[in-house]
Amino acid sequence: MKIGIIYTSVSGNTKELAHLLHELFSRQTIRAHLFHIADFPIHTLSTFDAIAIGTYTWGDGDIPAEMEPLFQEFEKIPQMKMITGVFGTGDSFYPHFCGAVDKFRDLLKINTDLAVTLKIELLLQKQDISKCKRFVELFANRIQTSCHS
Repeated sequence: MKIGIIYTSVSGNTKELAHLLHELFSRQTIRAHLFHIADFPIHTLSTFDAIAIGTYTWGDGDIPAEMEPLFQEFEKIPQMKMITGVFGTGDSFYPHFCGAVDKFRDLLKINTDLAVTLKIELLLQKQDISKCKRFVELFANRIQTSCHS
């Protein structure tokens, strides 16, 4: 099974989260390919069986410009059999906390087999580790269920 983790980050918070999730997948003996969005060849999206998307939120709950092509690719390919998850960091001071995560979630819920969503307040904290482990556990369970069906 080919699994990808695709992320973008400005402050480094989402990058740190993506790297932690990548490490947690490895501990589950799941080999996932980690990509910064700038290094991900979008034309290969359909070759993946599962994708976890990591994003920060821009402006008033918007998807960052560099993530728009990925979002649009998921819009173009309705009803993919791909397993997906979405995660991100944000600041609850803003009215649309992790709004980009919500926008990806809503799209992926319709067009893919969305397994799990994770939102982290600002910088990854010790108390967030259990949420990250749960994200990976739920994602891995969906992968295993998919392999056996």
